[in-house]
Amino acid sequence: MERDDLIRDNEYSLSANHDAAHGQEIRKTIWFVTILLTVITIVEVLTGAFVKQYSGGEVNGYWPFIKWSFIVLTLVKAGYIVLKFMHLGDETKSFKYILLVPYFIFIAYLIFILVTESSYWNTILFP
Repeated sequence: MERDDLIRDNEYSLSANHDAAHGQEIRKTIWFVTILLTVITIVEVLTGAFVKQYSGGEVNGYWPFIKWSFIVLTLVKAGYIVLKFMHLGDETKSFKYILLVPYFIFIAYLIFILVTESSYWNTILFP
């Protein structure tokens, strides 16, 4: 006896809310998100591997830009994961703002604390 509840051979007719075109769209979205997140991660890793904070005993002039680019790329990855994999992108705009605005305020607060405390300790330890 053959089971009719299994979806095989990319057939979406057994599911009430999917058809073949919708399945292809879902797979296309998953591939796009996977490739985008992989490219962002590769950029972060290569930048961290090849750009050094100190070159010849002096601080690299690009280092503040590199630090901020890590922060921005990480936030982009986190936001994209939340929007696509946690289905926040399908919600209404007001609900998105209710969830994301406190998150970004908290992240901005943490960045502020990190920057101010690091500059404080830098003046204390290295006068």
